[in-house]
Amino acid sequence: MVNKSEKWDRSRFYHAKDQSLILIKLFLLAGIFLFAVPSQAQYWDTNPSTSPEKKSPTVINLKSLPIEGFNFWEDEFKGHWAGIHLGLNGLARADYSMYPDDEQDFLDLNLLRSTTFHVNLFQLSKGLQHTRNTIGLVTGLGMELQTYYLDKNTSFVAGDSRIEPVQLYFDANQKSKFSSIYLNMPLLLEFQVPLKHYKNRLYLSGGITVSRQLGSHTKIKYRKNNQKQKLKTPDDFYTHDFRYSATARLGYRWVNLFATYDLRPLFEEGKGPEVYPFSVGLALILF
Repeated sequence: MVNKSEKWDRSRFYHAKDQSLILIKLFLLAGIFLFAVPSQAQYWDTNPSTSPEKKSPTVINLKSLPIEGFNFWEDEFKGHWAGIHLGLNGLARADYSMYPDDEQDFLDLNLLRSTTFHVNLFQLSKGLQHTRNTIGLVTGLGMELQTYYLDKNTSFVAGDSRIEPVQLYFDANQKSKFSSIYLNMPLLLEFQVPLKHYKNRLYLSGGITVSRQLGSHTKIKYRKNNQKQKLKTPDDFYTHDFRYSATARLGYRWVNLFATYDLRPLFEEGKGPEVYPFSVGLALILF
């Protein structure tokens, strides 16, 4: 028969035993939790699509992105004027009413040989837009040589009050021309349309070109005793010191065309036939 003291000792033993088992279970649960949490966290990092956490959105700096097309922040407007140009000259709206009938049309030209040659060395472009570079103003400085080949065996001289035609009697191969050299300064408004790539642009410009004449002369080439002869006569021939021309330009890539039309006659009023110079041509090289 078990006494009461022994029964109490056994109950205390079993109670202590139960507490030890509970503590062991708690330690085991804690260990499982500690090992399981890092493993799951690593799984979330390597598989972001299954991660329960939402990542914060990434801020992208647009200016730092590589741009293959038009760059709104760095590209500046650049016009199309500087370069080397070649064209043909002509005289329009001819009025010889101040000359007798036998002196009419003494400035008839050989159009295929009457040329204009431009060397436009300096150009300044200014865009008129804040976020685009397709509209702007263009100006600069350039030199122009104009040559008019006379179709008939004629030339002209500066008379006392006007230019007078001169008939040539040297030989059948004689040549006569009138040449002038100008310093040109344009003021153009240019529009550009990017096609496919922003560097390949269709452009259209128009405006006024102011020219200062630097010199002019007539030249006659002929033969005498089978020797080539040349007679050059420099003069202003009553032409204007300043010339004002309407100008238009159109181009795309390697095709660049230009046209000019003088807004005042070639000669001063009452000093020669009323003729208005014009020219058309193309750019050989653009700078």
